[in-house]
Amino acid sequence: MFIRIVKMSFADENVEVFLQNFNEYKRAIRQFEGCQFLELYRDKTESHIFFTYSFWIDESALDAYRQSKLFKSVWSKTKPLFNDKPQAWSVDKIVSLP
Repeated sequence: MFIRIVKMSFADENVEVFLQNFNEYKRAIRQFEGCQFLELYRDKTESHIFFTYSFWIDESALDAYRQSKLFKSVWSKTKPLFNDKPQAWSVDKIVSLP
């Protein structure tokens, strides 16, 4: 499993636009081949900061998504809304307690 965490910061006036875009595309992203899990988090103290948390079957599945028309469409609507460079981490799960 390949886990990806992305931190995104938006100008306050762009937060609602981002949320609308995410809601429009979330099911398509989650149903993209190789995506096993998708969540969106909002920072408790800085409401313009969001994190996506996604599970992919492997790195090549994420790479296929990042080369897809779907990603290009999502990214073209999201990128102009940022007020800071997004940060991304690829991590391995060490422990999970249900």
